[in-house]
Amino acid sequence: MAEVSAEARIEAPAEKVWAQLTDFTAYDQWNATHTSFPKGGPATLELGATYEENMKLMGFPAEVAWTVEEFEAGRVLGIRGKGPMGVNVGNRYTLTPDGDGTKVRIDGEFTGAAVSLMAGKLKDSATAALNESLRKLGGLVS
Repeated sequence: MAEVSAEARIEAPAEKVWAQLTDFTAYDQWNATHTSFPKGGPATLELGATYEENMKLMGFPAEVAWTVEEFEAGRVLGIRGKGPMGVNVGNRYTLTPDGDGTKVRIDGEFTGAAVSLMAGKLKDSATAALNESLRKLGGLVS
């Protein structure tokens, strides 16, 4: 298993950050690993919603079939997906109001046999991507 996380304070209210975070038409503007949603994002963002995403991590393309497992509008989005080579992926986005801004935390995990072969490089690459994503997200809403 490889676990990664990143956190940043964004100078915008949680409602504005959440709106950008869940605008699937604009994912390519901030999500550093996203390349496309071949069938579009989820029709309705709710528990059990499913969607497919094409991503790139460590320079390799990957298709992930996501399911929303945790959802608290404006605060928490937890998704779990199945990727190539038996790799399972989880992401949890948490927003916490902080004065005039918002603390945004992304926790991710990768499991599966292929992960153990490249756990160190995967952690480094995924952590860099999370930090870049938070920087871009902040730039869009600040």
